[in-house]
Amino acid sequence: MSRPRAMVLAAPGTNRDHDVAFALELAGAEPRITLLEELIENPAVLLRDMQLLVLAGGFSYADALGAGRMWSLAVTDRLGDVLSRFVALGRPVIGICNGFQVLTRAGLLPGALGHNASGHFQCEWVRLEATAGKSVWTRDLEPIECPIAHGEGRYVHPDVAALEAAGQVALRYSPDALGGNPNGSAANIAGVCDESGLVLGLMPHPENHVIARQHPRHGRGTAAGLGLALFEQGVRAAGGS
Repeated sequence: MSRPRAMVLAAPGTNRDHDVAFALELAGAEPRITLLEELIENPAVLLRDMQLLVLAGGFSYADALGAGRMWSLAVTDRLGDVLSRFVALGRPVIGICNGFQVLTRAGLLPGALGHNASGHFQCEWVRLEATAGKSVWTRDLEPIECPIAHGEGRYVHPDVAALEAAGQVALRYSPDALGGNPNGSAANIAGVCDESGLVLGLMPHPENHVIARQHPRHGRGTAAGLGLALFEQGVRAAGGS
């Protein structure tokens, strides 16, 4: 069985690194947590040794100057060309929560993330539905449930209709289930992809629902799709069995 090598990129303040690594291992990948400074010192390791990249969630650099801003500056200035070449090789990339904020700020994904419409940090469970877009991460994905944990997760874009027409809307909050659209994102958008479909960003945390007992209603007769399915899609796209 083929197990693609997956890099989980961690920055000062991120806190979902091990959760993501666990999800990737369950999905059939061989994860490796790598500090941002390590990658900057040896960027060739990404192109040479890895088939998949994850920017994990958390509060990188304590969200100084805005969520994900400091991390995105490092990515743009020191790793921009490397990431572009990685995607050009057909290798999947995903940014989760803070990682999504980084990818939008770095210009690798369209749109931006603003403060929640509620004006405060929110931590609750949501249901996500995949669209008929081009993302390799969400192709044939059934609805999944997972938590959010953010204060700046409201997705905005100047032309949502054009984004959808281009197949770049990948995930939507199910408005009538669980938390609905918790942050006021435009058109219920929870995740978007780039033009290639290889790069995905989403605010919710699928890595925190990869085994059934992580769901707060586990054992109460509620069937909920595991976030693990999204990682399995990404691993398959990276060449896994």
